[in-house]
Amino acid sequence: MTATLDPVKTAQTYTIDKTHSEVTFQVRHLLTKVRGRFTEFAGTLLFDQEHPDHSSASLTIDASSIDTGTADRDAHLRSDDFFAVGTHTTLTFTSSRVVKTGDDTYDVVGGLTIRGVTKEITLPVTYLGTAKDPWGGLRAGFETDITINRKDFGLTWNAALETGGFLVGDDVRISLSIQAIAQ
Repeated sequence: MTATLDPVKTAQTYTIDKTHSEVTFQVRHLLTKVRGRFTEFAGTLLFDQEHPDHSSASLTIDASSIDTGTADRDAHLRSDDFFAVGTHTTLTFTSSRVVKTGDDTYDVVGGLTIRGVTKEITLPVTYLGTAKDPWGGLRAGFETDITINRKDFGLTWNAALETGGFLVGDDVRISLSIQAIAQ
């Protein structure tokens, strides 16, 4: 008689450790890139390395926590021209499936919601491994980078330049560096 493992029992639930994680972005502004981050976010990961199709991820970002290091710009980004934080308080991602693409890489497919608009995206995630912290807790690391078109999510404000073109680029590069704690 052979025993089979229950795939659910090989999964581990993790919560994001905000103090050791980052949610950052960059977008072209005129000639250079502006970089920023969100300081308030939370999420949960169910990770099953042996059965990735049983894995899942969710992330909620407080839109008002946007920080580019410039108060006036941050206020403009919170306004109805961009994130409209008075109406749309969060940005969210909820996975619908996880597919293993390499030894430590996965495509995490799901719905990204920004400003009330949800689009399916694929996050190319790299699993960085697990380690015990000094207090005996198990931690896992994950990273991803993706570029989205901000206009797909209703962030359409721009200003035409006298020399042609526009002030703000359409493509936004989003980077996540996540350290999560096993529950």
